[in-house]
Amino acid sequence: MRARPIRVAILGCGNRGADVYARHLAAQGVAVTHLVEPGAARRAEVAARHGVPAGACFADAEAFFALGRVADAVVVATPDDRHVEPCRRALALGYDVLLEKPLCLDERDLGRLLAAEAASAGQVTVCHVLRATPFFRAVRGVLDSGRLGRLVGIVHAENVAFWHYAHSYVRGNWAQSPPAAPFILAKSSHDLDLLRWFAASPPLRVSSEGGLHHFRPEEAPVGAAARCVACAVPGCPYDARRIYGRRDPHAWPLTVLTAGGVTLEEAVASGPYGRCVYAGGNDVPDHQTVTVAFAGGVTGQLTVSAFTHNNTRTLKLCGTHGELRAHMERGELELHDFRSGEVTRLEVETAGNHGGGDAALVAAWLRFLRREAGVPTPLAESLDSHRMAFAAERARLSGTVQMLG
Repeated sequence: MRARPIRVAILGCGNRGADVYARHLAAQGVAVTHLVEPGAARRAEVAARHGVPAGACFADAEAFFALGRVADAVVVATPDDRHVEPCRRALALGYDVLLEKPLCLDERDLGRLLAAEAASAGQVTVCHVLRATPFFRAVRGVLDSGRLGRLVGIVHAENVAFWHYAHSYVRGNWAQSPPAAPFILAKSSHDLDLLRWFAASPPLRVSSEGGLHHFRPEEAPVGAAARCVACAVPGCPYDARRIYGRRDPHAWPLTVLTAGGVTLEEAVASGPYGRCVYAGGNDVPDHQTVTVAFAGGVTGQLTVSAFTHNNTRTLKLCGTHGELRAHMERGELELHDFRSGEVTRLEVETAGNHGGGDAALVAAWLRFLRREAGVPTPLAESLDSHRMAFAAERARLSGTVQMLG
C-alpha cells in the first residue's frame, strides 16, 4: 500500500515561504495542506497553486494552531520579527519545524527557542541553505580531506551586488533595523554559519566595523526625483526601471514586486520598489566587516558589501599545508598543495537558487521527516550564527570586542 504524502503547513506565503519552500516541497512529493498568510490576494494565489481549500487557509497563525496538530510539519517563513512565537507554538504541538532565518530580532529569544525544542517531540531545522549547496559541500570535502593541513584562517566575502542591496536593503523589507534584523544577521547569517561549519568549533570573540556609506540623501545626484519614473538623472545604476526592466518576470526579484497580481509598471510607479535609493528610507550598513575567533584556534573574516557588480560569494581557506580559493558564482575551486606544489582545479554545479541550496535543504529536511536521516544541522549549532551576528552588531555600534565564550 502506498504511503500517504507528508503534509506540511506553510506559515507566511511570501517569496521564501511560497515561492521557494512550498514550491520545492510540492516538487518533491509533499502535500501542502494549510496556509497562513495575512494578505488575502496572496493567500488565494498560493492556495490555487497547491489546491489548498479555503477552509485550510488562515489570515493569522492563531486560527491555524487552534486546530491542533493537523499536519506532519510546519514551515515558518513569516516576517523577521514574527518567527519566534509561531515556532514555539508549533513545537508545543509536536511539529517538526523548518524555520526561516533570521530566527529572531532579540538575542534572548535564542534561549527560548532552545528551551521550546527541548520540551517538544519536534525538532527545528534552520534554513541555512548554503550548507546544502553542492559548492560549499565541495569546499567542506576539501577541508575534510586533510589536504589543507590544519585550518588556520577563513577569508569570506559576500558580494551582495549593488542592485540586490538596492532591492532588499534600501527599498525592501530589510531597509530598517528594527523592525527588520540587523543587516549582518538578515543578509549574512548564512555566511556566519559557514564560518562556524568550517571552523568546527563555537565562536569566542567578535569584532566588526561598518556603516551606511552611500545610500543617504546627501549622496543623491543633482536633480534626483523622489521616484525613478519621474527622474531624469542619466545613468543612475539604481534606477528601478533599469534594474527590473532587464529581468525575468517569472523569477525573483520581480515576483516580489508583482505578488498578488500587481503589474511591474504599477509596482515601480507607486510601490516601495520604485523609490529613489537616496531618499533616506534605510538605516542599515552597506559595507561591513566581521572578525571571529573560534575556540579551535581558527580565525574567520567576513566582508559583506553592496558595492560589488555580481551577487556571489568568494572564499579562501588558509591551512598549514595548503590554500583553497573558491568562487561560488563560477563554481570554481582552486587548491594549492604546499607539499606537492600541485594546483588542483575543480568545477561544481551551481545552478538553482542559492546555488541549488534551496532544493537541497528541502530534500535534506524531507529525509529527516521520513526518518531516513538526522536533522540537517542541530539547532544549537545553527544558533551560533545568530550569536555572532548579534555580537557583531554590538561591536560595530560600540567599537568594542564582544566576548561569547
